[in-house]
Amino acid sequence: MSESNLAVKRYNFDSQIFDEFNSLHYAKDLWPLVYILSDDKSKEAYVGETTDAYSRMKSHLKHDKKQQLTVVHLITSEKFNKSATLDIESNLIKYISGDGKFKLINGNLGIANHEYYQKREVYWGVFKRVWNQLRAEGISNHSLEHIDNSDLYKYSPYKTLTGEQKIGLLLIINNLLSDKLKNVIIEGGAGTGKTILAIFLFKLLNSDNTDFNFKEFGAEENEFIVKVKELKAKFPNPNMALVIPMSSFRNTLKKVFRNIKGLKASMVVGPAQVAKNTYDIVLVDESHRLRRRVNLGAYFGAFDKACIKLDLDRYTASELDFVIKQSDKTVLFYDEGQSIKPSDVKKEDFDKLKQASDTNIEYLKSQFRVRGGNGYVKFIDGLLKCKLSFEKQLFKSDEYEFLLFDSLENMVSEIKLRDKEHGLSRLVAGYAWPWISNKDATKFDINIGDVSLKWNSVAVDWVNTEGSINEVGCIHTTQGYDLNYTGVIFGHEISYDKEKDEIVIKEENYFDKNGKQSIKDPEDLKEYILNIYKTIMLRGIRGTYVYVCDDDLRAYFAQHLDQFKSKVESIYLEVDKVVPFENSVPLYNLNAAAGNFSDNQIIDINEFDWVKIPNHVKASNNLFACKVYGESMNQIIPNGSVCLFRKYSGGSRDGKIVLVQHSNIQDSEFGAGYTVKEYHSTKQGKENGQWRHGSITLKPLSNDEGYEDIELAEVEMEGFKVVGVFECVL
Repeated sequence: MSESNLAVKRYNFDSQIFDEFNSLHYAKDLWPLVYILSDDKSKEAYVGETTDAYSRMKSHLKHDKKQQLTVVHLITSEKFNKSATLDIESNLIKYISGDGKFKLINGNLGIANHEYYQKREVYWGVFKRVWNQLRAEGISNHSLEHIDNSDLYKYSPYKTLTGEQKIGLLLIINNLLSDKLKNVIIEGGAGTGKTILAIFLFKLLNSDNTDFNFKEFGAEENEFIVKVKELKAKFPNPNMALVIPMSSFRNTLKKVFRNIKGLKASMVVGPAQVAKNTYDIVLVDESHRLRRRVNLGAYFGAFDKACIKLDLDRYTASELDFVIKQSDKTVLFYDEGQSIKPSDVKKEDFDKLKQASDTNIEYLKSQFRVRGGNGYVKFIDGLLKCKLSFEKQLFKSDEYEFLLFDSLENMVSEIKLRDKEHGLSRLVAGYAWPWISNKDATKFDINIGDVSLKWNSVAVDWVNTEGSINEVGCIHTTQGYDLNYTGVIFGHEISYDKEKDEIVIKEENYFDKNGKQSIKDPEDLKEYILNIYKTIMLRGIRGTYVYVCDDDLRAYFAQHLDQFKSKVESIYLEVDKVVPFENSVPLYNLNAAAGNFSDNQIIDINEFDWVKIPNHVKASNNLFACKVYGESMNQIIPNGSVCLFRKYSGGSRDGKIVLVQHSNIQDSEFGAGYTVKEYHSTKQGKENGQWRHGSITLKPLSNDEGYEDIELAEVEMEGFKVVGVFECVL
């Protein structure tokens, strides 16, 4: 689809809009289009699609909430069909919600994730162009890549539920409707979508049915409509709370609720706050982290006050008792495998609750976070419990990177590269080092070989904190969060006994005082530590890297994990091992400059070597490689690196690292010069329906401040071409 077919036009949202429609054939001819209603003062918006713009706008102008909106943007194209507009509508709902500039008054998502002709090939590129035009119009602030990594997007109730999540939601609704049931326990491991279900239910109960799109539920649409009406009749104005035991994750979800229309940050509370009110419905996420009166430190006082207020015995009660006593209906999302310290409520207490006649148990099984799926989860469990089915069993997946490093320095470097490429890649470790940098910021906590690192400098929302890529997180700063890649450091508190074929714990090397104080049975400590490592190994969406300090444990892991090989030794493939564009891509004899444009080169596309594609990159015949020399991009691309690029085929390049050629800087008969830079441009309006560039800026990303931007004015753009978009360093 050419850009000239796509338009985003702004109109005032009032009765005069119909005069404007008289000259717009998309409105007159009942063409499929997408629209956004918004108001900059209230910061509210509504996204929809229609084939009858006249009728839809008349209806909205009569609607109590929507008539308060003041502007409408119409998104039109000759190429749109009904399927395409439905998909663009649902993507806009997801990304505008994740962007955070406007609160959506939509009840939920439109019909999404359905397949149709050319969806991936064409319409995702169209959506990206739509998004960039909306950013220019001030409807959105952030790039799609930024939003993909944001908590507001990840935990948005506007994202489509999977089939299993829809079943889970219906089960919860049925339990809430039952007069015989008070409690429902939803059991599911890390990454099974428990948090999304909790937030979706909050949004469902706090939205008008008229704004809620039940078509998303497919064959179960009618059943959901009936059940939701019954639920809202039973709880017409429910007093609800979402209890989050961990303070860091609680603050993150408060931010999410603050940006969702109909929800409030005050709905997200800590367990002790529950004692202050009674509730119709309480949902508890990460309920395995509810606490009892053990090793509470400064929290002892608040715990005891809550017990007194609720007339509970402080020595035998737990926060589980708080929430059950204060709510008419309690939904507990639970995973006993993520209990990590003695202060957590005992498994026996949950088992007792499960036996109660007014408690029901439901299960979530599918893995939605980790791309390695349930197979990876099962493998990690077997690895840590020494129960893999045969010696040297390896985990293999084209969708997930799971690697063992013999050098911490290499792992740190790879995690930083993944962070540059995908964002949200972090180092996380077990408690094998005391935290000394919290009292003396000049000191390092973790010293291994030539690598010196510090523990997380902040406790709240650490993964999103500036500078966290240079620190090491722990279970308390990462539990509940999604990462793209996790670099896990196994410390000297955990080892392996080859004769017994079992993991062993060295308590003297475990430095979480509250995590081991009061433990009498060494097996209990072992279970907590294994739960910690399993939990942090299930944070990474795209991959998990592992470094092991203990020699015996490293030898055991080496039998079951693929080992990282340095790029230099693994990049080139022998001819007999090459499967073109499946395991390899061509490395052209093209040397791009990371400084200014290189000397002119004439590239023979028939002369190249084959180089290996990394596991985390999906093979494509649009990929190629070349060498990049110089220091102007050394924050991301070291001098002399072989880099992977994707052929540029259209769409926005702004803010991306690109390989560009310019044939007019020197004599074009002698080829072209090439450079790699971060691309930025300004536009001066449209000419013949297409945007015209005012200037192009190619920015260096260097630790050397002496490098300057390359500025290309309009007259210098002849002969300029974007050849490829940077993927990663090979």
